[in-house]
Amino acid sequence: MAIGYPESMDQLFSDLGNVPVSRVIMEPAPGTATKQDWIEICQNQRRLCELVDGTLVEKPMGWLESFIGMLLGRWLGNFVESRNLGIVTGADGFSELYSGVVRGPDVAFISWERLPDGKIPTSPVPTIVPNFVIEVLSLSNTYGEMSRKRREYFQAGVELAWFVDPRNRTIAAYHSSTKYRLIREGEMIDAAPVLPDWRFNTDELFSKLDQEKPN
Repeated sequence: MAIGYPESMDQLFSDLGNVPVSRVIMEPAPGTATKQDWIEICQNQRRLCELVDGTLVEKPMGWLESFIGMLLGRWLGNFVESRNLGIVTGADGFSELYSGVVRGPDVAFISWERLPDGKIPTSPVPTIVPNFVIEVLSLSNTYGEMSRKRREYFQAGVELAWFVDPRNRTIAAYHSSTKYRLIREGEMIDAAPVLPDWRFNTDELFSKLDQEKPN
C-alpha cells in the first residue's frame, strides 16, 4: 500500500496483519505517518512503535517476552563480542529496512560489513538491515502480522529469523519468509548460516522459565 489514507479501516487492518485496534496509533492518521512522526512518538512520547505503510503500530510489551529477549541478547552479544563480529541490539534497536518501513526486532545481530562505514550509527533510526533477527512472540502478535514481518525482513536482506514462542517453548528458525525448521524444547539450535558456531540446547533457554528462588 502506498503512503496515504487507506481505502477502509478493514483494508488497513487486513494489510497490517489484523493487529489489535488498541495497538494502532490514530494520530497521525493511519496511512499518513512519516519517519519524523515515528521519531516524535518513540523518542518524545516514549512509545515503542513500528512504521508500516504510513501507519504507526505499537510493539506489544510483556515481562516474559523481555526476560527471554534479554537472555538471548546477552548470550548472542557475548558470542559476537568475543569474536568481534559486529554488534547486537535489543528491543528498541529500530532500523529502516527500506523506505517507509521501520521495524524493531527484539534482538538483532548486525555485522560490521552492514554498518554504514563500519561504524555504530548515531541516528535514532538508521537505514540498516540486520543479518539475523529474533522475535519473541507476545499474546497480541497475530499470524498475519508476523507473516508480513517475515516477508519484509527477507525482502530487505535478513538471512535468518528466529520466532520464539515462550509459551509453547518452541523456536521457528526461518531461512526465508516461508522455509523454516521448528525446534522444540530439548533440541539443539544453531544460527547457521549467519553464525553457525553459535549453538545451544533449547532446554538451556526454556528451563529458565521454571527457575525458583534457591533454598
